[in-house]
Amino acid sequence: MRYLVRELSENILKKLQSNKVVIVFGARRVGKTVLVKEILDKIEEPVLILNGEDINVHDKLVVKTVENYRQILGSYKLLYIDEAQKIPEIGQKLKLMIDEIDGLRIIISGSSSFDISRDAGEPLTGRKYSFNLYAFSEREYNQTENSITKVDKIRERMIFGNYPELLHLPDRQDKIDYLNEMVSSYLLKDILVYENIKNSQKIFNLLRLIAFQIGGEVSMQELGKQLAISKNTVEKYLDLLSKVYILHKVEGFSRNLRKEITKNSRWYFLDNGIRNAVIANFNPIESRNDIGQLWENYMISERIKFQEYKRLSSNNYFWRTYEQQEIDWVEERGGQLYGYEFKWKENKAKVPTQWKNAYPDSSFEVINRNNFEIWLK
Repeated sequence: MRYLVRELSENILKKLQSNKVVIVFGARRVGKTVLVKEILDKIEEPVLILNGEDINVHDKLVVKTVENYRQILGSYKLLYIDEAQKIPEIGQKLKLMIDEIDGLRIIISGSSSFDISRDAGEPLTGRKYSFNLYAFSEREYNQTENSITKVDKIRERMIFGNYPELLHLPDRQDKIDYLNEMVSSYLLKDILVYENIKNSQKIFNLLRLIAFQIGGEVSMQELGKQLAISKNTVEKYLDLLSKVYILHKVEGFSRNLRKEITKNSRWYFLDNGIRNAVIANFNPIESRNDIGQLWENYMISERIKFQEYKRLSSNNYFWRTYEQQEIDWVEERGGQLYGYEFKWKENKAKVPTQWKNAYPDSSFEVINRNNFEIWLK
């Protein structure tokens, strides 16, 4: 069984400090629990492990007193809570522990940012470090792959995505079954338990519409008409889908030039495999008519991982004008603008004239299958 060291490992280890809380966010099945347990093994210190899905844990933590928490912890100075978002008022409880029990270190993980962000965010201000963990990244695959074999592997990952368990499923049908199960039993389940949402079919249909619009602007009003729901409901569902790490929103860039379009956003899947499961298409690259969308989605998801793991501060956008000139991905960082166009095969693309004229100091680059590794270094 192959094991890949996760890029976040060292960063998390450094931030696991006395009287601080480390929060690891991420979708289900991306390896949060495995990552945390391996970090804890490196520390070689006794750790109290609690599971937020265990009702007995809820009962133990319900009495919010320092004395109660001292009794629960005993001699432990290291606490790990998995699925912490399931515990009511988790933020206030963690704050009390961190503030009153000297030398305590806490790490928690959760498969959605709903309750952890809402309940833990404000109480833990100045007391926490947050990390997002995603499915395997191209940089992590470099531990076992070389440049010669990588392009063939990329072809497969553009179809099946990067969830860790796929590494141990060599059979194509097993991978398809796994991803279908992920969509039906895990990802949508996280959404339906919140906000009293009962109509999973509407959410699934919304995901299908988004899947076919990769690389294009999404109109909330138009989606609402197609789904027979209100614009506000569409916005609510998309927000929930981003909070359970299925989708990622990208807004249009503008310096208030009248020719630039910023009204609608673009949405991308954080994993290609989930996108293909939603549209029930696992055909190989050679027989696809959406290879451009697959490559663009894959590169954007990889760049998001890269920025998170390298702690790279960047504002991300797309850029388009009413004259149909566009750039797939724009990064605003360090006072500079960097434009990127995604092409699976092509090596060259002209810099859009309006972009060049409006932002002469910016850079522009085509990211293709021959140079993407450099972009992700």
